[in-house]
Amino acid sequence: MEPLLRVVNLKTYFFSEDKIVRAVDDISYSIGHNEVLGIVGESGSGKSVSALSLMRLIDSPPGRIVDGKVLFDGDDVLQMSENEVRHIRGNDIAMIFQEPLTSLNPVYTIGDQLMEPLTLHRGLTKRQAELEGVQLLTQVGVPSPAERMKSYPHQLSGGMRQRAMIAMALSCQPRLLIADEPTTALDVSIQAQILDLMRKIQQEQQSSMIFITHDLAVVNEMCDWVNVMYSGRIVERASTRTLFTSPKHPYTWGLFDCLPRIEEKQGIRLAPIHGQPPNLARMPVGCKFHPRCPYAFDRCVEEEPPLFNMPDGQTVRCWLYDNSQTGESARVETLRESNDVRTHDEAPVILDVKDLTKHFPITSGFLQRTVGQVKAVDGISFTLREGETLGLVGESGCGKSTAGRTILRLLDPTSGSVMFHGTDLASLDSKKLQEMRKRMQIIFQDPYSSLNPRRSIGSILAQPLKIHNLAKGKEVGEKVADILQRVGMNPEHAGRYPHEFSGGQRQRIGIARAIAANPDFIIADEPVSALDVSIQAQIINLLQDLQSELGLSYIFIAHDLSVVRSVSNRVAVMYLGQIVELASNEGLYEDPLHPYTRALLSAVPTVDPTGARASSRIILEGDVPSPINPPSGCRFHTRCPYCFSVCPEVEPLLLDAGNEHFVKCHLYDPNYSSAAPPKAEALVSRGRELNPEPAS
Repeated sequence: MEPLLRVVNLKTYFFSEDKIVRAVDDISYSIGHNEVLGIVGESGSGKSVSALSLMRLIDSPPGRIVDGKVLFDGDDVLQMSENEVRHIRGNDIAMIFQEPLTSLNPVYTIGDQLMEPLTLHRGLTKRQAELEGVQLLTQVGVPSPAERMKSYPHQLSGGMRQRAMIAMALSCQPRLLIADEPTTALDVSIQAQILDLMRKIQQEQQSSMIFITHDLAVVNEMCDWVNVMYSGRIVERASTRTLFTSPKHPYTWGLFDCLPRIEEKQGIRLAPIHGQPPNLARMPVGCKFHPRCPYAFDRCVEEEPPLFNMPDGQTVRCWLYDNSQTGESARVETLRESNDVRTHDEAPVILDVKDLTKHFPITSGFLQRTVGQVKAVDGISFTLREGETLGLVGESGCGKSTAGRTILRLLDPTSGSVMFHGTDLASLDSKKLQEMRKRMQIIFQDPYSSLNPRRSIGSILAQPLKIHNLAKGKEVGEKVADILQRVGMNPEHAGRYPHEFSGGQRQRIGIARAIAANPDFIIADEPVSALDVSIQAQIINLLQDLQSELGLSYIFIAHDLSVVRSVSNRVAVMYLGQIVELASNEGLYEDPLHPYTRALLSAVPTVDPTGARASSRIILEGDVPSPINPPSGCRFHTRCPYCFSVCPEVEPLLLDAGNEHFVKCHLYDPNYSSAAPPKAEALVSRGRELNPEPAS
């Protein structure tokens, strides 16, 4: 049978006055009927541009498809008229974009945008389109679909917006669905819902799918075939099982080696791919990967390799496979070194947070009277010891970042205390707080928006040195050079501006700014979530090296539980402004107690080709409720698979289960657990073994 889609020698370039960016440079592949193809690679590898080229959605100028064929069901899309292409878009090929908030029109309701393709492509009347729209939203799991048809994009959560985008893409029952990073911006629990939904729809409609992502674990769960892209080229293509059991290209080896894995205990040092992806306007001669490849030899530098066909249907672009099929024997299996994991039980407590609360008032009317409160952080308590890393995890909107900013007094707390080295930060005036600030710093999630674009890197790093009187005159420049060197950057780049650096380099600059004042405590707020996995590994290793070298204590805020396991000594799990579980790294990952923690851990995709973890996945229904009006009793009861009669009525106590493991759940409270449903028996039995008591 002919494949549904066949791409032949596709080239898409972007032109400017002085350079040509070869975003997609001679790629060929095919997709069969009812197949899912994954396309993986770092940012800038050409994944999204290759997908947009299939639908002729490249902006011209500056972009242009300069060569190749896109044969959809035998017809070349690139030779069609605009009217013919418009008919194919939506009808036969549909796309789910990476960020639904920017893809949806903010001035039209979800219903208006969902009904448009139904009336345009399927010829439905307005009433028929409205009924079909409600049906589509129901199909993708949007609650109260008739009401949601009247909502605007900003009124929906991230998960709901993505579901609405999927409904629009499916509205004309396309035969090929292109999903461009559809879960990248989502929390792990919402990601699990969306992946489960897409898998179910693809199987029901027997459609084909191109799934673009940089997350190999997601590819493992979703795809039949995989294209690995680097610098606009496909460097490896194989079935998913073959790629995950026997990868061939050194770049693919590197992608696997630098992944943090949730099954690996704390202290495993990640093995990053060194260097940066090349500039697509100034490609290296020879193999495009050779500047970063540990296996490169003379021929790699001089001549670009073709795609070599392997006996198992795999293709690989690497000179290691020339004249033989033994290239993989050249691979040196990267042994993940194990850092010494020190215990901090005897270390002094430097931070003691008690009953910390941060509520934001909601005002209304001419007099701006307070009519409600956003309960972003609602009574959290924990300690942090010298040299320790505390991971703070949870879904978006649970209060992680607000907690971090409130601890540093970037936001004033509503109530509670934050004792830092024995001093209550809430009681300090502005002058004393500034003196204390040199001992506590923050690394922001997006370094680009947190770095002043008008100031050079040297000026940005010199600022804390001058403010806190840590250096004067020539000594400032010397210290700036030393700080840049410490974070792995060239001191000669101090005169450059933020826009001249890559994302990974900007994050290094953010870290350099944080350590410039010699702090003992740093809050790292999602420091690697916006980075490719290879750059992510470099930053994680850097943070661990600096901690060891400078004796730093971290609060590491993240939603990636694999990363948190890699770096944290203890982990606190937040839900709707409260800590629901707090334990040591091993205690939380090996013996999770709270149903929410168990669901989060089960939802993490892995690169295990057997798919053993996927079979035990707990899919949480719905989104996190609003912190304006949190549920009564246990805040998790609206989504908990073990909810019973007492949960909506009584707020659970934080129970001490021993070994500094704390959990906030009625299933472990002997006063209530006897009424738990039979399906919760395993958790209740575990509670009897631990015999927890209320935390002091």
